[in-house]
Amino acid sequence: MKVRESGMPDEEMWASFFDPPAILSALQLTATCRDIVEFGCGYGTFTIPAARIVSGMVHALDVEPEMVAASRAKARAAGLTNVNTRRRDFADRGTGLPDNSVDYAMLFNILHAARPVALLREAYRVLIPGGKVGIIHWNCDADTPRGPPMDIRPSPELCCAWGEEAGFDVVGAGTIDLPPYHYGIVLRRPIPVPENRP
Repeated sequence: MKVRESGMPDEEMWASFFDPPAILSALQLTATCRDIVEFGCGYGTFTIPAARIVSGMVHALDVEPEMVAASRAKARAAGLTNVNTRRRDFADRGTGLPDNSVDYAMLFNILHAARPVALLREAYRVLIPGGKVGIIHWNCDADTPRGPPMDIRPSPELCCAWGEEAGFDVVGAGTIDLPPYHYGIVLRRPIPVPENRP
């Protein structure tokens, strides 16, 4: 199943909206992260910078074969061997990754999907306890040059509520400003507290 209309522009315009290393840093992706998963790799805008940061594998998934091919070609051109690109309908079939298998999940410009909480629950499933989700989405105003229609564009508050419904804690104050047209959120899978036994 394809994600609902995103209004994704051509690659040159898309790249002009982001400073990927700065955004990934703001969203707490660090070298302490090992394996990570990207729900919708698109042009590889964040795939390649993320692969340069983490110590393990980037599982870069997308339903569109041309996006998978583009990200794979960029990883090869960059000499990166830790990018696993796969065509996968993760909205309907999940990621295919084992439980508790990744440290970080990237859900960038994807939560206008028809079932956003299901995506977040899948992220929760594959994350280790203490693992984090980075969310990016278009600002909720009509002044953005592209993006999904306003009637399906989620607010930061709604994304936080969805995250909590899926079992996550919101990290920090919630919304992170990512100018010119986006905001970010970091969620964390709680670490179970051991039961006190007499």
